[in-house]
Amino acid sequence: MTPSTRLFTAALLAGALALPALVSPTDAALRPPAKAPDFTLQASKAGQEFQFSLADALKKGPAVVYFYPAAFTQGCNIEANAFATNIAKFEAVGATIIGVSQDSIERLNAFSADPAYCAGKFPVASDAGGAVAKSFDLTAREGRPGMKDSRGEELAAGTMFTERTTFVINQSGEVVATLSSNEDKVTPYEHAEKSLAVVQELAKNK
Repeated sequence: MTPSTRLFTAALLAGALALPALVSPTDAALRPPAKAPDFTLQASKAGQEFQFSLADALKKGPAVVYFYPAAFTQGCNIEANAFATNIAKFEAVGATIIGVSQDSIERLNAFSADPAYCAGKFPVASDAGGAVAKSFDLTAREGRPGMKDSRGEELAAGTMFTERTTFVINQSGEVVATLSSNEDKVTPYEHAEKSLAVVQELAKNK
């Protein structure tokens, strides 16, 4: 960890971004300064499939890895739109955004291209089975039987919802911020807003 990263992490732990405490022994999700697990997943951007590699993304700058329950559900729609709306600000500081859920890649092809949500601005990846989420110490729950998405389509039986958590990862592969809806009470919109503040601060201290 570089001196500037150590200072920045200390500022986060002191509540510089007005978040609840970022470190707690009872929290499930990985917390600073944990090393982020590397992963490669099938992803979709604007409906086009490709292999997303976290290691490759970190060669360009920091990465915002946000886990969300399911595409085309209320909170996830809000969250995706917030990231898409702010994409130019993330790109201005060299940050990569990747959304991750247990949705099928076919479902994500539609979500990634939908102009109301991802709008083709950033990729979303299919963590079928939830192995990557587990590597970040995240839990998942099964959706209710007969549950319908925002398009009125019934979700497949056994659909698993990963807990809504965002990780900001620096170029050294360290988690410098964890934003959890469960533990930190971060709203879907705030995941974009607060992670943007973190990567902008990283850029200042580079």
